[in-house]
Amino acid sequence: MKAEQLAPVGDALARLLSPHAEVVLHDPAADEVVAVWNPLSGREPGDPSLLGELDELSATGPDVYGPYPKVLADGRRLSSVSAVVRDEDGEPAYVFCVNVDRTAFEEASRLLAAFAAPVAGQPRVLFEHDWTETLNELVAAYVRERGLPVERLSRADRVELLGRLDAAGVLSQRRSVPTVARALRISRSALYQLLGQTRRESHADPA
Repeated sequence: MKAEQLAPVGDALARLLSPHAEVVLHDPAADEVVAVWNPLSGREPGDPSLLGELDELSATGPDVYGPYPKVLADGRRLSSVSAVVRDEDGEPAYVFCVNVDRTAFEEASRLLAAFAAPVAGQPRVLFEHDWTETLNELVAAYVRERGLPVERLSRADRVELLGRLDAAGVLSQRRSVPTVARALRISRSALYQLLGQTRRESHADPA
């Protein structure tokens, strides 16, 4: 097997993981770098491989090593995986190393963790009369319960949901009708019709 035969594999890996990963092809017998794609480490073909983490290569050893940590000279941390390519006799012929720069992923993780951090509750003095919060919570809970988006709710679903909103006092709020109609994706006239049905059914219920 020649290194040229493995070049498309290295090129494909580098393209897939670019710009976050370096792919290096080593000749373990010569302890030499054969090819490098997206060289984060600055290595070039002909440089010594220095495969210290793989110095126990044998015909009976594992063919995939890692992920294991490495560090670049500028302090960036890498996660590395090495794969042994064996010849027809089962001897290590080449070693592929994929070195992923963890910087971008660690920064993204920190950013997401910051957004997910606990937040203070709403100031009661500002939101205790905000009935739209109740409206949004009830509508969101109902669509999750039904497993359908608002616009796909049936007439019976909307009647039931309006009953919950009415019982919670949402529809008794001043100027609530246009806001509720928008939340349910229906017209005001349709809302009045459904609300009338909801209240008739509520009064007819012996419970």
